[in-house]
Amino acid sequence: MNITYRPPDRNGVGPSKVALPAGAWHTVLEFLLHQFPAIAAAEWRVRMQRGNVVDGDGNTLTIDSAYRPNSILFYYRDLPDEPRIPFDEVVLYQDDYLIVVDKPHFLPVTPAGRYLQETLLVRLKRKTGIDTLAPMHRIDRETAGLVLFTIQPATRNLYQTLFRERSVSKVYEAIAPWRADRQLPTVYRSRLVESPAFMQMCEVPGEPNAETAISLLETRGELARYQLQPVSGQKHQLRAHMSALGMPILNDRIYPDLLPDDGDNPDYSRPLQLLAKSVRFIDPLSGKIHQFESRQSLVL
Repeated sequence: MNITYRPPDRNGVGPSKVALPAGAWHTVLEFLLHQFPAIAAAEWRVRMQRGNVVDGDGNTLTIDSAYRPNSILFYYRDLPDEPRIPFDEVVLYQDDYLIVVDKPHFLPVTPAGRYLQETLLVRLKRKTGIDTLAPMHRIDRETAGLVLFTIQPATRNLYQTLFRERSVSKVYEAIAPWRADRQLPTVYRSRLVESPAFMQMCEVPGEPNAETAISLLETRGELARYQLQPVSGQKHQLRAHMSALGMPILNDRIYPDLLPDDGDNPDYSRPLQLLAKSVRFIDPLSGKIHQFESRQSLVL
């Protein structure tokens, strides 16, 4: 099986890879219809006619191409009706190895679901012409602020390891209800796991796996601005912890209550009031201390 070839990006979007197991399918199309039942046969035929399905050697596959078990194929997605998210990212820093970007609210970091071209990764690939970009970490689509990308595949793991080993100091800001009965600053710890409810994380008994330092920056009426410093990096950690403390982040559509998905008609006037404000770490190659600050701010 050829696993070294990777087709080039098209318009900033890389292909998806699928392994072909042993099976009784006669054609590649038969396998794709079985593997992806949510995608209509007509859609796969269009993709193949456009040359958007290729084998592990880069050869274009057609609707009549024979199925070859124990091989791989690549396919490109296409979302022709994808609306533009009306906010722009800003590149704050770039060298031979890193790009640091200030991401707006509502923009996903990487392609998924209904988002393809309108993602930070694809926008950056198109803007810079660098096909080898990969995120060092992720933040939620609804969250604004700093996202770091690596450029060189050879050094990518060095930088991504910084986040895995918690060697990056991250500071967020959030606007949420003011609770006079909460003693701040505090460090909140709990065990977070995937909830049976789609999208949410929930707290369960057991050894804590999520830790957040929370301090108060200012108050105004019933709202306050908080500084949040995650020690761990669990999914939705900051949102779940603030909700658990009775201080859900303003405009959060997941905590404490999971609201209907507004992806097709987002209310751009009500962004989640959570901002990845700063990051600080020691460069694993140069030994230089990097500190980056978002230019965005949350209005209290």
